[in-house]
Formats: sequence, structure tokens, C-alpha cells
Amino acid sequence: MEKKPRLTAAQITWMSFGFMGIQCGFGLQNGNASRILEDFGAKVEELSWFWLVAPLTGMLVQPLIGYFSDKTWTPLGRRKPYFLAGTLLCCIAIVMLPNSAAWFAGKSALLFGAVFLALMDASINVAMEPFRALVADNLSDEQRTLGFSIQTFLIGIGAVLGSWLPWMMTNLFHVSNQAQKGLVADNVVYSFYIGAAFFLACILVTVLFAKEYDPETYARYHGESKEDEKAGLSEIFRDFGRMPKAMLQLGLVQFFSWFGLFCMWVYTTRAVADNAFGYDETNAEVLGKAGDWVGILFGIYNGVSAIYALILPTIVRKIGRKQTHAFSLVCGGIGLISMFFITNPTMLVYSMIGVGMAWASILAMPYAILASSIPAGKMGIYMGIFNFFITIPQIVSALLAGPMVKYLFDNQAVYALVTGGLMMLLAAVSMIYVNDGKLIKVK
Repeated sequence: MEKKPRLTAAQITWMSFGFMGIQCGFGLQNGNASRILEDFGAKVEELSWFWLVAPLTGMLVQPLIGYFSDKTWTPLGRRKPYFLAGTLLCCIAIVMLPNSAAWFAGKSALLFGAVFLALMDASINVAMEPFRALVADNLSDEQRTLGFSIQTFLIGIGAVLGSWLPWMMTNLFHVSNQAQKGLVADNVVYSFYIGAAFFLACILVTVLFAKEYDPETYARYHGESKEDEKAGLSEIFRDFGRMPKAMLQLGLVQFFSWFGLFCMWVYTTRAVADNAFGYDETNAEVLGKAGDWVGILFGIYNGVSAIYALILPTIVRKIGRKQTHAFSLVCGGIGLISMFFITNPTMLVYSMIGVGMAWASILAMPYAILASSIPAGKMGIYMGIFNFFITIPQIVSALLAGPMVKYLFDNQAVYALVTGGLMMLLAAVSMIYVNDGKLIKVK
């Protein structure tokens, strides 16, 4: 089995460039989905239930896409057909989600908004899952931390754009951020249009410029057997039962991490509106201002993650992957908990620094650790199965967070952020139990 050639920084960048577009769409979703659903009539305690469709679709889609992309060989490539298909479907959903109320009235708008949110998330998963496998396919162990760090940098850039678009529409182009009753504000609608176009453009860059190995070359570098190619769909269930020990250990870390992230994405807009803007039923226009500011805050944490991702290989070289991830998660936990104590909207920027450090590490370090223990020919399917440890905590959070906010926290959404911060701290403690079998020298 031959050693893979080293790739240049430019080659690694083209390989993950499409992920920047995916995260622009993801940033729009995270910063605005709750706001849109409230515009359509959802109550604050119901928000997590509407978000439930996202992890459910991801749990079903990602293992299947991972399996089929492992078995796909086309003139376009192995992973690229899934990039394109997922992108086209997602762009349709991005355009339709904020326009649901323009076509449907009352509860129907809310229902179809949830449907388009599900379609958006499912198609993002179709496009996103093969990117993790592509990096692992093309890079040697020595370059994987660098590869996932560059990918995380691009993720951060795309998410900053997606998060800031509504604010930019209002403050640079004077588009209204006030929603008419039952409709979505114009600045959000136009932001979704721009996000869809950017998403498609970024994916096309990867499809046109990134290189995938043909079957013969891939076999030389990975030693894939013909027996693997003939295995049936039942292989997913067999592989699930044979998952590497490192995956199970990381699963606990992922559970706490993504439970916390889900609380943040669902409840930050309402928490900031209540805690930092003094929102109540008599000043409804404050919700639009708070929503735009949350977009800025989300952009800041993604910008921090983009910068921090470039520093991660250096930190790993000094203290190791486990310690790097644990430290980053502690910073994220402190950042979320601090939002309870901050009532000045501007000061929330400091909270986002810690969140951004955690986000960068969550997107890079578990995959860098995991990729070293996965058989080469099963990279796609195991990356898909690993997604269970992302979707399951979000499902649990979606089911529990609504009742917690309503009955335990008296509809004070900021306590959901505190809960998310505590979960991040538990994730850091859980890193003690992870065995990083291969300490990779980062170059």
C-alpha cells in the first residue's frame, strides 16, 4: 500500500471550499430559523420541537449518504455527485423557507415552514457528510489535522457571512428588519436569496477544482478490497456494531457538546431579546433588533472559530489533541454561562469568543482523532454513523428543552443557554475517557 502524496495548502483549500457555502446556509438557518418560526406564530416553548426535524433528518440521511458515497464511482467523482445534489435541494429550501407565509396562511405557514426547515437540513446533510470523508480520503495522517483545520477555517468564513447577512441588509442597504404580522422581515428574505447563490457558487468551486482519486489510484493508497465493494446495505448495521472504540468514547463528548450547541441555536435570539434588550409584548420591534444582533454575535463566534482553527495545529503540537479539545470546550462553556450575567448587548461579544473556540474544536478535533482509527474503505460510512452522536443529543435536547423552558425556567430562555454551557463543561470532563491512540505529529 503506497503512502499518499502530500497536498499543498491550495489543494486542501479547494477540497473544502464548498463547505464554506454549506456553512453560509447553516449560519442563516441557525441565526434566523427560530426568528422565522416565531414570525409564523410559534411560541417560545415550541421552538425546540420545530427544530427537532433537523437532527432527525440528519440521523437518517448521513449514514446512508456515507455508505453510498463509499460505493460511488462516477466520471464526476466519488463524493462530488452528493455535493451537487444536496446543494441544489438545499438552495430550493433556502429560498422557500422565509416565503412560506407568502403562499400559506396561519398555521399552514408554520407547518410548511417546518417542512422547508426539514428539507433544508436534510439536503445540507447530503452535501456536508461527504466533505469529511473527502478530507480523510485524500490526506495522510500527518496532514489530517491541518486538513480539518483548513476546513474549519472555511466553515467559519461562510458562517460569518450567513450570520451577518440580515444585519448587512439593514445597515448597509437599508432593507427593513421589521416583520409585518405573519410575515418574515425583508432583510431576512433577501439574505436567504443571497445565501442560496453563494452556497451554489462555493460548491461549484470544489466540483471544478478539487481532485478525487480514481478507483485504481484510491486502491493503491488505501488497499480497498473487492469484497468491500460487493457488500450490501446491511453493511451499515454490521459496521455500526463494529465501530471503533474511539468512536464510542468520543460519542459521550459529542453528546454533551451538541446538546449545548442546540440550546444555543434555538434560544439565543429570545434570550438576548429578553436579557439584553428588555423585550416584552409592548415593544415587539425590539425582537427584530435583537435578531439582527444575534446574527452579528453568531458571525463573531464563527469568525473566532475561523481564526482559532488555524491555531489548532500549533496547540495540538504542544499539548496534544485531547487536551486541546478539552480546553476549547471549557472556553465554550464559560462563554455560554456568561450570557446570563451580561445585560449589555455589546459585551456579549466577549461571550462569543469562548463559544467560537469551542465551535472550531468541535468541528475539527473529534474528526482528526476519529479518522486515525477508521478503516480507509469505510471512511464515508463511519463518518455518517458518527453523525448519530451529533443528532441524538439534539433530539434529546429538542424534546426536553421546550418543557424545561416553560415549566422549569418560567419561559426565561436565557437559562437554556446556561444549561448549554454546563453541558459544554461536562463534554470537557468526558475527554478524560477518550483514548487518542495515535498522536500525530503536525507539520
